[in-house]
Amino acid sequence: QLQASGGGLVQAGGSLRLSCAASGSIFSIDYMGWYRQAPGKQRELVAGITSGGNTNYGDSVKGRFTTARDNAKNMVYLQMNSLKPEDTALYYCNIITRFRENYWGQGTLVTVSS
Repeated sequence: QLQASGGGLVQAGGSLRLSCAASGSIFSIDYMGWYRQAPGKQRELVAGITSGGNTNYGDSVKGRFTTARDNAKNMVYLQMNSLKPEDTALYYCNIITRFRENYWGQGTLVTVSS
């Protein structure tokens, strides 16, 4: 029901844009977020955006990553700039509806080479 795309291999200092599309069966989307999990580490928040457009970011990505959403298309985006090798991880999109239903995407791999 969530399809993330845009991951890949990029050199340090480069950029990538992730996209996540929610299927039409998901209604009343409230919060849309991005999380990541690197090998041997816990999943962590990268960025999130509420239905009102308020955003929050993990400390390690502030100033480099930007999230945005298109409510008409049920999509959320993550623009990642100035990528570092430590940004290498599986990136997951997450949606929470107003009914507190929680959906996760399948993950898209981002690899940053030094």
